[in-house]
Amino acid sequence: MEKKEKQHKTSVGGQALIEGIMMKGPKGTAMSVRLPNGEIETEYKEAKPWRDKCKFFALPLVRGVVGFAESMVTGYKYLMESAEKSTQGLEDETENMSKLDRFISDHFGEKMMNFIGGISAVLGIGLAFFLFMWLPTYLVDLATGGNLLKFHALFEGIIRVIIFVLYMLLVSQMKDIKRVFMYHGAEHKSIFCYENGLELTVENVRKQSRFHPRCGTSFMFVMILLSILLSSALVLIFPALADINRVLWILLKLLILPLVMGLGYEFIRYAGRHENLLVKILAAPGLWMQRITTKEPTDDIIEVGIASLQAVLTDNPEDDEIK
Repeated sequence: MEKKEKQHKTSVGGQALIEGIMMKGPKGTAMSVRLPNGEIETEYKEAKPWRDKCKFFALPLVRGVVGFAESMVTGYKYLMESAEKSTQGLEDETENMSKLDRFISDHFGEKMMNFIGGISAVLGIGLAFFLFMWLPTYLVDLATGGNLLKFHALFEGIIRVIIFVLYMLLVSQMKDIKRVFMYHGAEHKSIFCYENGLELTVENVRKQSRFHPRCGTSFMFVMILLSILLSSALVLIFPALADINRVLWILLKLLILPLVMGLGYEFIRYAGRHENLLVKILAAPGLWMQRITTKEPTDDIIEVGIASLQAVLTDNPEDDEIK
């Protein structure tokens, strides 16, 4: 099949799940999961994006923060659902349960899962704060004797990038995570296939690139780079910051985080609609990181990506375009 002229940049985005893919379109969200029996189960839910529920949430910069919060909440929810669906029926563990385990499962099963999920989320946020906020500052302080030099923020940023890359490299070596990254690749390839105006078939999707400029990996990398620039600019503009307490310095970086999220979102949004030299330069680090966070998918994984994408596409292609 010959490649058609590129039609549009779609607003559809997605997330890799456990044996599945979640796609979010302009009018709803679809989750496709490969069940243990080999079938693909697709569930579609109509839902308005948070930014459509309040005009303030749709303002530039604000919509980036709102979108990030929404993706965290909905993404975690679908991740848990996909994990349950992909393992349902594999084995009956109730026979091997002790009386205490069975009592907890029968009376506190859902509540216990929510509690464990909440604890996991808190620990995840704590780990992120330690790795990307406290540790870089501590290491630079250790090297400079605690003096907040003009280029202190730059050194912190460099360390933050190194930690981020090393963390992703280590995580990518886990067997289960490798498979999730394959679904991540299928998500990108499916969206690229649609954007290129091709029929959504396994053969057409397989030929597409797995590196997409609107990826969440690119967003995270752009946020790190923007935090470096903003923190460095603050120290240069307000030299008195060189004398503030280190705890206050970390607090200041947390306070500008919403601005970083907002700017990062606007850039990713712009990058999704334009292909100029500036975009290519600024998007290059995030696209490079996708060599770690995406893997080439197998055909059965591509089928899941196609199923989830087809479920969120509207009858009018213009509705799917980035507004």
